Parts: sequence; C-alpha cells; structure tokens
Amino acid sequence: MSNMIQYNVRDSVAEILLDNPPVNGITDEMLDTLMARLKQAGDDTNVRAIIIGSAVPGRFCGGLDLKSFRTRSPAEVHSIVNKLYVQLSELQASLPKPVIAAITGAVRGGGMSIAITCDMIVAADDASFGYPEMEIGLLPSIHYYHLPRIIGRYRTFDLLFTGRVFDTQEAMALGLVSRSAPEAEVLECARKLAATFAGKSSELMRLGKATFSRATDNGYRLGAASAVDLISTVFGTSDCAEGLGAFAEKRKPQWGEA
Repeated sequence: MSNMIQYNVRDSVAEILLDNPPVNGITDEMLDTLMARLKQAGDDTNVRAIIIGSAVPGRFCGGLDLKSFRTRSPAEVHSIVNKLYVQLSELQASLPKPVIAAITGAVRGGGMSIAITCDMIVAADDASFGYPEMEIGLLPSIHYYHLPRIIGRYRTFDLLFTGRVFDTQEAMALGLVSRSAPEAEVLECARKLAATFAGKSSELMRLGKATFSRATDNGYRLGAASAVDLISTVFGTSDCAEGLGAFAEKRKPQWGEA
C-alpha cells in the first residue's frame, strides 16, 4: 500500500492522514490509496467513524500534483479527475459511517474537492482556503455545481473567479466549515466529534446517512460527470498548457488573445 497515506484505528475511529510532502499533491496513487483506505474503514465493523487529515505540517492538500498532471494524456487526465470528482464522492456517500475532514494549514483546488466529500469539516483557526485553478490554466469545475447551493451564486462567483485566498472565519460565515479550533487542537476536536458519532446506533447512522446523502445530493452526481468532461476539454487548450507551464517555471502566464 502507498506510503502517501497513514492509516490507523483508535477507539473505534479510523484516522486517514494524507502524507505526500511538501503539499500533499494529489496523484493517481494517492487517490487510489485514499479510496482503498476509506473502503477498508467502511468494511471494518470495529470502525464507527472516520477522520481525514494531514500528516504534513502547514498543509491539508494543495490540490493536483501539477508537475505530473501536465505530462498526462487527455485520457489520463479524465481518469484522475473522474476519481477525484465522481468516484471519491460516490464512495463517501455510500459509506455507512460519518467522515470528518480535519483541516490544518492551506487547502487549495483539489484539496477542496476532497474536503467537500466529507460529512463535516473541522478547520484550524489559521487555516486558509482557495480555488486558484484559473490562475494556472484550469477551472474549478466541480465547485460550480455544489458551491452556489451552499453560499449562493454571487459569493460563489467571487471565490471561484477571483481565486482569492480566504480564512477560516470567512469559511465559517459562509457555511463551508462546521467547526473551528486552534491548529494544535483540530485533530482532537475531530476525534471528539467522531467519538460522539461512534456512540450512536450504527444501524441508525447507516440509514440516516444514506437518506441524508440522497436528500442533499441536489444533482451533484450529474454535475460531477459534466465537471470531469469540462476539465478534460480545458486540458486540451493552449491556455491550460501555458498556465501549467508558467506555474512550473514560476512566472506570470501569458494568456492568448480573447
């Protein structure tokens, strides 16, 4: 199993920690391992709740590993984005146990996509959030479908089209974060929540979560498939190649003519 993920079970709670320094960049291997660990926790009758966090200081997840991403074929890009947008979300929705994201440090792009598949998000007081995809020649396509339903059309446009970084206090006010805590206490806060869930009827939790997932889907699954297709289309554009190249070379991108 990949060493990009740490996994352990304590007090009926499975803790899955992303561990791909320096920024927990998302790769095919990481996604495969993350989903395998989630399935393992879901099948383990001794596990009653799940936490996804980070073992890398100052980072929850910086998004897709762009250095490897830019060398991928369109088919490979479609595959990895489908795993991130569709397969991971469907797996999370099917799990009979609650999943809590414990966010410390920076979370960007694809890291936001991982976080939103969880049932609750606990964030450090000094964590930071952002959707920088347009700055590097991509689009935050999956967030077009779910974010307006949470924070409204106009605030969504602000975040997704400016790409600005925002803090935990704003994320809380927008309804993107469930609870906040000092950075050193985030994992413990998630553990206490997990313990609360673990103390409830596993059968009622299974039935309740399944119903909740269906009730709150709001067309997300249909949108996720369209979002994957959009990223695949964007990947074939010259501006995407320029954006990814500029990111790798640490320079300002030179966009094509309108």
